[in-house]
Amino acid sequence: MAFGRRNRPSLLGTAARTAVIAGTATAASNAVNNKAANQQAAAQQAAQQQQLAQQAQAPMLPVPAAAPVAAPAEDLLGKLERLAALHASGALTDAEFASVKASIIS
Repeated sequence: MAFGRRNRPSLLGTAARTAVIAGTATAASNAVNNKAANQQAAAQQAAQQQQLAQQAQAPMLPVPAAAPVAAPAEDLLGKLERLAALHASGALTDAEFASVKASIIS
């Protein structure tokens, strides 16, 4: 009576079969993912073209002129507040504070 491996695949054969199955599964998965990505890209491109067509058909409305903004006064106030905070923290001396304040105001 012989005690050999009869009617059973070898370890190498099992590993090879597993590698083939895994490779086939990976290829199929990649194909499905690529197809979905291409469909999504085509849908985005169609939506973009539709949006451009709608913008081209929309009547051009005149853009109202921007009202003057009082940003310089607020900016000046912000600079002075930051300068005062630096002076209060001791980062600036009295002479430095006075000279920088005079340059900001003028």
